[in-house]
Amino acid sequence: MRVERSDGSLASLRRLNRQRVIDALRTHGTISRAEIARRTGLSRSTVSSLVSDLQSDGLLTERAEPGAAHGEQGGRPPILLSFEASAGVALGIGFDHDHVRVAVADLSSTILAERAVTIDTDHEAQEGLDVALAIVEELLAEAGVDRSRVIGAGLGLPGPVDQIDGVIGSSVILPGWVGVAAEEELRRRLDVPVSVDNDANLGALGELAYGAGRGATDMVYIKITSGIGAGLILDGRLYRGWGGMAGEFGHVLVAGDGDVCRCGNRGCLETAASTTALLELLRRSHGEITVAEMIAMAKAGDLRARRVIADAGRVVGIAAAGLLNVLNPQRLVIGGDLAPAGDLLLDEVREALRRTALPTAADQATVVAGELGERAEVLGALAGVVGASAQNRTFQPPPHPGGGFA
Repeated sequence: MRVERSDGSLASLRRLNRQRVIDALRTHGTISRAEIARRTGLSRSTVSSLVSDLQSDGLLTERAEPGAAHGEQGGRPPILLSFEASAGVALGIGFDHDHVRVAVADLSSTILAERAVTIDTDHEAQEGLDVALAIVEELLAEAGVDRSRVIGAGLGLPGPVDQIDGVIGSSVILPGWVGVAAEEELRRRLDVPVSVDNDANLGALGELAYGAGRGATDMVYIKITSGIGAGLILDGRLYRGWGGMAGEFGHVLVAGDGDVCRCGNRGCLETAASTTALLELLRRSHGEITVAEMIAMAKAGDLRARRVIADAGRVVGIAAAGLLNVLNPQRLVIGGDLAPAGDLLLDEVREALRRTALPTAADQATVVAGELGERAEVLGALAGVVGASAQNRTFQPPPHPGGGFA
C-alpha cells in the first residue's frame, strides 16, 4: 500500500499514518506489528511508535499468538494486537425505506446486541430518531452496558449527506429527512460524538472491514435496492467527494430516451435496474410481489423474473465499466436487496464489464456479491465509529477495566 504524501506537516503525516494503523487493526481484528507494517507500507519503527501511542491511550491490548512457541527467527513468539474491548462501546444505526437497524459493539468489533424494527416508509425524521433511540436503550440494557460507556455513534441514511454540517440532501426514499441536521440532532440526544453518512458509503466500509471487501485497498461497492448508490474505497479510505455527493451511481445516464427518474432527469440507472423498477416490470404478469419472491421465482426457473434480473445486471455492468476505467478497483462488490440473486445477476455484470470496460481494468476487478446483506450499513457505521474514536482520542478507558458487561 502506498503511503500518501503529506502537506509538509509532520503532525499531519503522523495522523495519516496513525489512521493507517487503525484501519489495519479494524479490518483484521487481531494482527502483529510486522503484519501491520507489511499491509500499510510503513516502517516497523513507525508502526512500533504509533502502536505505543495507541497503547498509552488505552486503546490496544496485546497477547502472544496462540500455539506459537517461537517467532520467525526462533526468538520470542509474535505478539498480536487488537483493540481493547473494554475501552467502551459503539452504536451503529441504519435507516432504510421501511426499517431501522441498531447494533451495539465493543471496540474489538464484537456485536453485543442488535435489532431491526419495521417503521412507516413515510416517517418523519424526529419519529425515526425516537424509534432508534428507544432501541438503543433496550440494547444497552440487554448487553448490560451503562450509557456512559458509549464512545460514539454512526448513522446511515439512504440519501446524500453534507459532510460539513450533517444535513440530509434530497431523498425520495426518506423524504421526511430532507433538510434535517441529523448529526446535530443525534449528538444532542446521545451526548456523544456522531457521524452521519450515506448508506452506500457505510455499506462499503462494512464490507471492507468484515465482509466481501476484506483485504482490498481499492474497491467499489454498489448497493441495489429501491435506489442505487455506490461507496468508493480508494487506497484503503472512503472517498466522499468535495460535498459528500460521490457515489450517486443510480443517476448515471444509461438511456437517453428512458423513463423519467425521481431526480428529474431521464434514463438514469435507477429507472432500469432498481428493485422498484424490476418489480414494476413484473407487476402485470405476477401481481404484487416482493424482491425476495422475485429472486426465489428466478432461481426456480421463472423466465420473466430471470430476464428482468439479467437485464438489470447487464445495465449495471455497462454503467460500472466507467468506474472501472476511471478508478481501476481490484474488487467490485454488489450489495443490497438484489445481491441474493447471486450469479443470475453477477454473471451479467461480469459479461457487460468484459464487453465494455478496458480489458485490463475488467481483468483486474473481481466481481463478488456482498456478504453482509442488510447488516452492511450498520456494521460500517460501527467500523467508522471505532476508527474515528481511536484517531481522535475522544474517549477515556473505563475506571474498572473489563467491567461494565453483564
